[in-house]
This record gives sequence, C-alpha cells and structure tokens, in this order.
Amino acid sequence: KMFGLFPFNFTKSLSNALPSLTSFQSQRFMASKKHREVLRKAKGFRGRAKNCFTIAVRRLQKSLQYAYRDRKQKKRDMRKLWIQRVGAASRQHGFPYRTFIPALNKANIELNRKVLSDIASTEPYSFRAVIDAIKSDK
Repeated sequence: KMFGLFPFNFTKSLSNALPSLTSFQSQRFMASKKHREVLRKAKGFRGRAKNCFTIAVRRLQKSLQYAYRDRKQKKRDMRKLWIQRVGAASRQHGFPYRTFIPALNKANIELNRKVLSDIASTEPYSFRAVIDAIKSDK
C-alpha cells in the first residue's frame, strides 16, 4: 500500500527512531530538595511567585510574616467581637457595657468575655439570669 510519495508510513517509522518529547518533559527535576519544598509551599501564589524559586522564596518569607502578625491580630479581633456581643446583649436588659462589666466584678461573677458572649448569643435566658444576679447584688 502506498502512502503518498513514500512506500511506507513515514510518521510511524520516525516516531520509532526518535524518543518522544513527552518522555523528556516528564523527567524534569528540581535543583535541590530545598527548591522543591519552597515551590510546594508557594503553591497557590499569584504570578511567578508560584513557579520561580527566587521570587517564591521572597513571597513565602513575606507570607510567614503575615501569618505571624495575623495570629496576634486574630486574638484582638475575637476579643472585639466578644465585647460587641456582650455589649449588645446587656444593652437589651438596660445595662450598657461600661456599667455591666464593673457590676459583674462587684457581684463576684467570674465569667470572661468569651463565655459571656457565647451565653448571650446561644442562651438568652441564661444571660438574663446573669443580669438578674447582678441586679439582686446591687
């Protein structure tokens, strides 16, 4: 059988003679284990920061700085949220936050802001009991 000008299948014989490009492409290696680890951690970054080692190192260092800073910031943000929730709940019962906390300490009730916030948002009747305990102690 004739294929055009050639008496044999040219593409098939050429592919047997030369190794395929995909076999070369699949054998790429990192320069070192450190490069591989940095690029693995930089996965999901934008632009060349996910591919290029020198840029990825800088971005990764900055991301670790952000992570350290934001672990501290998260604690501050949560405390702000608790204070807002406790303030809103105590205001519904006629106690502004600035008088509620000193009255709580005076009544010798040792509930922190996190617990008070949780009680105020999930169990309003229990929070009402705390308010009543403060009022009865006055």
